[in-house]
Amino acid sequence: MRLSVRLLAASALALGFAAPAFAQDAATIQRAERIRDAALEQNIALDYVTRLTTTFGARPAGSPSEQAAAEWAAGYMRQHGFQNVRIETFPLIGWERGEESASIVGAHPQRLVVAALGHSPGTNGVIEAEVVRFTSLEDLNAAPAGSLTGKIAYVDAGQMVRMQDGAGYGPLTRIRGAGPAAAASKGAVAFIMRSVGSDEHRMPHTGTTRYVEGRVPLPGFALSAPDASQLSRLIASGETVRLRLSSTAHTYETVSQNVVGEITGASRPNEVIVLGSHMDSWDLGTGAIDDGAGGAITLAAAKAIAESGRRPARTVRVVLYGSEEVAQPNDTGNGGGAYLRGIGAAVEQHIIAGESDFGADRVYALQLPPGAQNSAFQRAATQVLYPIGVLASAEPELHGGADVGPLAEAGVPVFGLSQDGTRYFDLHHTADDTLDKIDPEQLSQNVAAWAGLVYLIADSDVDFRALRSAASAPAH
Repeated sequence: MRLSVRLLAASALALGFAAPAFAQDAATIQRAERIRDAALEQNIALDYVTRLTTTFGARPAGSPSEQAAAEWAAGYMRQHGFQNVRIETFPLIGWERGEESASIVGAHPQRLVVAALGHSPGTNGVIEAEVVRFTSLEDLNAAPAGSLTGKIAYVDAGQMVRMQDGAGYGPLTRIRGAGPAAAASKGAVAFIMRSVGSDEHRMPHTGTTRYVEGRVPLPGFALSAPDASQLSRLIASGETVRLRLSSTAHTYETVSQNVVGEITGASRPNEVIVLGSHMDSWDLGTGAIDDGAGGAITLAAAKAIAESGRRPARTVRVVLYGSEEVAQPNDTGNGGGAYLRGIGAAVEQHIIAGESDFGADRVYALQLPPGAQNSAFQRAATQVLYPIGVLASAEPELHGGADVGPLAEAGVPVFGLSQDGTRYFDLHHTADDTLDKIDPEQLSQNVAAWAGLVYLIADSDVDFRALRSAASAPAH
């Protein structure tokens, strides 16, 4: 890693990235580079995610393990010098998986590997019914009213397309979110789907489904990819296929929480930069890549800035959000919404926010808010980030992730450090989301990218809101 940094730094000089590039003097850029390099060598990120996943395992939203992990994380922040550490609780409907099973019955009985979809109700015993297959959510929605009465709706839209930026995920999560309600509207007694993942492992990917008028209307399940293919082949052969499904899943009232800690700014402490990730995970694995790694990256980046020997002007605030993974009967925004409601009018003092929630593989691109493209600040950021393989994108970041999304909707500019998601959806929401999947060197590269960039922002006077306004102003 040290050799590659030196080689890329030389390339940066050759490409003309070395000139001082924004309203601060060159010393700010040099300090950011030193913070970047120090972050490559420190191991606090790996220490944090190792302790989190080993001690607490899975951390379902609102569960005792998520609550205990939040208490521990607050102590970890205090131990490592964060100021104003606090836990902010909010009400939540939790969900427990219980026991689940699925099998083909009849002439060719076979066991299937399934996972109940998050917040779907249990089956109240056993459901046994004929399966009707659809190849898209649109086909299911087009089925005649009542045509699925007493049957199980099955959507197999094919394997997720593997892409570096994870763009193949969105089209299939629509099915997971809306499928159960669509199936119920046609009279179905249950809903199943090919799980949303890019792998061929016999490990189903869970994930939340959607509430409709305060309830999830029927039991929903994700089939592992090989089991989905098996079921689709049987149906394609012309046989009438019947399934037996059971689930004891249920919901309960609980609380979740955000854990907040900060490195207080030296001269402008009321100007806040939010670094977000989420504490909760699904119950099948231990939530190492989704999203223990994100908390590790943002916490370690802030710590690297604090250890640089010079506090930046602005406050760097790390928020470990609660309950990102689950839907709720009312759209409260979960941890992100609770944070926004808690700060009230102080949202105007939030100058920018970013979120790490895409695993631990390397960062390859920087996306800044609108108006910052080709700016002096972007040129400075490129000088700091190019030596560790991060290029500035011409595309602006508009929305952030699920946790900082409410801040973005409230007008706070957001940035993105895009990670390589090529293998992310092999592991995401499965039993294979475990610590051994984290590459320590790539994790350190993430910390270095976050630390270098955030220091530049925190010690600058760049007004990203003003840049956005100027970019959207009509030309004269």
